[in-house]
Amino acid sequence: MANLIKLEIVTPDRNLLSEDVEYVGAPGVQGEFGVMPSHIPFLSALGIGSLFYKQNGKKYFVFISGGFAEVTPTKVTVLAEVAEKADEISVERARKAREKAEQRVSQQKDQVDYAKAKAAMARAMHRMKCRESAVSAGTCSM
Repeated sequence: MANLIKLEIVTPDRNLLSEDVEYVGAPGVQGEFGVMPSHIPFLSALGIGSLFYKQNGKKYFVFISGGFAEVTPTKVTVLAEVAEKADEISVERARKAREKAEQRVSQQKDQVDYAKAKAAMARAMHRMKCRESAVSAGTCSM
């Protein structure tokens, strides 16, 4: 247990994950950060992207969109607005969402609609990238 840190990922809908892991890499709003056991405590807002963790030498990926991460020497708690394991992501659904967002961006009626469309496009693209990373790492099938 000394070389492991507890990773918990929670959304408003469910407890997504609770595992002992070797390493956690997450998309902070100020840039990505990495956590190993005995890390100094801190709190970070999360952006949109792929959180990954190493367990038994393998990389596993989770799509994250917004929320916070609390780090202690023994635990990483992620309170995410949206979180999906890579094997739960539908690439086809993400592709359609990206196409719809691209259409909304091109129409850009006002700044609010434009910002919402850009955010939707970023979420869709990061979902697809998360799934592709997991497939490349061999921890998710096509």
